[in-house]
Amino acid sequence: MSNPQFPFAARMDGLSGSAIREIFKLLRLPGMISFAGGNPAPEALEEAVITDVAQHVMSQDGKAILQYGPTEGYGPLRVRLCDWLRGFGFSPTTEEVLPITGSTQGIDLVCKALVDPGDAVLVENPTFLGALQTLRLYQANIVPVVSDENGIIVQALEEAMRKYRPKLLYIIPTFQNPTGVTLAEDRRAPIAALAEKYGVLVLEDDPYRDLRYAGRPMPAIKGYDQAGWVAHLSSFSKTIAPGLRCGALSADEGLIRKLAICKQSVDVHTSTLTQAVVSEYLARRLLPGHLADIRKLYAARLAAMLEALAAWPEGTRYTTPLGGLFVWVRLPGGMDASELLSRAVEKGVAFVPGSHFYCQDAQADTLRLNFSNSEPDKIRRGMAVLQELIREMPG
Repeated sequence: MSNPQFPFAARMDGLSGSAIREIFKLLRLPGMISFAGGNPAPEALEEAVITDVAQHVMSQDGKAILQYGPTEGYGPLRVRLCDWLRGFGFSPTTEEVLPITGSTQGIDLVCKALVDPGDAVLVENPTFLGALQTLRLYQANIVPVVSDENGIIVQALEEAMRKYRPKLLYIIPTFQNPTGVTLAEDRRAPIAALAEKYGVLVLEDDPYRDLRYAGRPMPAIKGYDQAGWVAHLSSFSKTIAPGLRCGALSADEGLIRKLAICKQSVDVHTSTLTQAVVSEYLARRLLPGHLADIRKLYAARLAAMLEALAAWPEGTRYTTPLGGLFVWVRLPGGMDASELLSRAVEKGVAFVPGSHFYCQDAQADTLRLNFSNSEPDKIRRGMAVLQELIREMPG
């Protein structure tokens, strides 16, 4: 078999995507207890409901749905998105909303429209590895900003804005991936104000907001935006179904127009069938009841994971999120999470080493655990395996 040496673009240097590929390989291994992905529970996927909704929209408007549609999105969905986003603390118009193919596409579109090679982009450290890969593809200068247990530190953010003059701040404010940390409410308005002061777009990635199991919801950073310097990403992947690949980007109308131009060259428009299904799902007001069900499901799984972590060896530190899909762990004694993973996989348990989520200064003793995709009993068994392996490893 030939092995051609393709002349790849410079932006591909150092990019393998191996971390993401390996995560999904582990999810597919038979018998594996996987804390590795961010998948919804199988029980949370309503195949009968979605089938009924899809059949209805096709019977009502099938020929239009099967035809090409506008890049700006399916009209009924745009209207319903505006109503849904009011629950996030802001009130966009239809011209300020763009349906997208999952919120990950929104990251790509914003980078395509704004980021030139070498431009500074500020991020939390650690942050979503998919966003880091997109930023690297656009050859951004990725700059970490210091965070604590209440999210990104406002003073450090202003210093970074002043020093680096970035194009963009990428932030996951609620139940952050990978840490589960939520940005404190009193830091949200100041971040919106700094964006306006320094002319930096805040790209607020907010897919986990509706997965809150305790405490009260907080307004999105976008809710404090007075001048259009915050773009908000939302998604139905974690709440309705990831296979639909449907999300929304809400931003200043002028930015939305530019992003629509970028989107035309990517996929012309997000699947009209998918958009119509989500639109009808929202119109039937199915989401509130479904959210109530999956919150109970995930709250029990989170409780099982936190209970198990409390029994781990002394010196283990971990976050205690009030929602989302992830718990972030720091191992005792500077243990190497990658070494733990190699031993754990042999015992039928998988997770993601935390080093993959850092843009700089990766911490080898960290790991991300997902609890949504395993029943409580399976979580207890998998966590017991990890606990025993940690006890056996040299500190």
